[in-house]
Amino acid sequence: MLLALDHVSVGHPITRLGVSFFPIYLAQVASLMATGTLHGVTITERADAAVPVVVVHNGTGMWVLVPAGTVVSGGRQNRTLSVSVLVPANTTLEVPVNCVEAGRWSGDGEFGLDRMFVSRRVRRIMQRTLADNMRRGHRGADQGQIWATIGQELARLEVVSRTSNFTDVSAALRNDDRLAAAVEELVTMGPLPGQVGVVVCHGSRVVSADLFATPDMLACHWEALVRSAMLEAGDRPRTAPSATKVLKFLRSFAKAKAVVVPGVGAGREHHVDTDHIAGQALVLDGVVVHASMFAVAA
Repeated sequence: MLLALDHVSVGHPITRLGVSFFPIYLAQVASLMATGTLHGVTITERADAAVPVVVVHNGTGMWVLVPAGTVVSGGRQNRTLSVSVLVPANTTLEVPVNCVEAGRWSGDGEFGLDRMFVSRRVRRIMQRTLADNMRRGHRGADQGQIWATIGQELARLEVVSRTSNFTDVSAALRNDDRLAAAVEELVTMGPLPGQVGVVVCHGSRVVSADLFATPDMLACHWEALVRSAMLEAGDRPRTAPSATKVLKFLRSFAKAKAVVVPGVGAGREHHVDTDHIAGQALVLDGVVVHASMFAVAA
């Protein structure tokens, strides 16, 4: 049980094109840690490059978080992190990833952080299959199901990608003037003071949430989260989002039975997959460093 989430509170949502964003507030005493694009942190292929792993080098003097769902672009193919990793200071780690570009295996060994997280559906199938495999004693999500879900997302958004590359969906955000304007507004607006997370709703349906240890950490990933969430913008039933449902969603994740394992770096991973909710959380000394959760039926 993630006791910290029993103390979350939510604010008033902002809604654009049928997608509502609820701010999450949670006071935690976090150790010095950072995230996002940082000088001194590099992500590369292994010398003997392999699909399910990349190398993260943290040359800074603080812990650095690379969240689950982050897209790293470049290398021999684009990848996404399957788990959140807190890399200790001055440390190099091999980090588990999944491929989000099935049709390429070429290029140099350097990666950069993309401006978008993988979509909710991709993150959900990654977390569900990862939790199932964890129960069987195997660390790793089902790459085949991830590729299939990316194919469905490209088709849904009517995006043609020569290499079946998830990041090509950004064309869907650029090519719709109304959608592009909404994304720009939300990104410019940024998170509210003190906000550490966001819950996304479609009408009255709660579909996903991300929560970080500090407001600054959320701010570093705000654009990527907004761009990912707005891939599902569109005309929806005029049903109002509910703060009560949001709190119920967060607390159901907190109380769900989890598979708990040591983190790839610092902390411990909590993996959840029930009939209603799936996701992961990285916890260090009782502090939720990053949690991501997804409604199964939405």
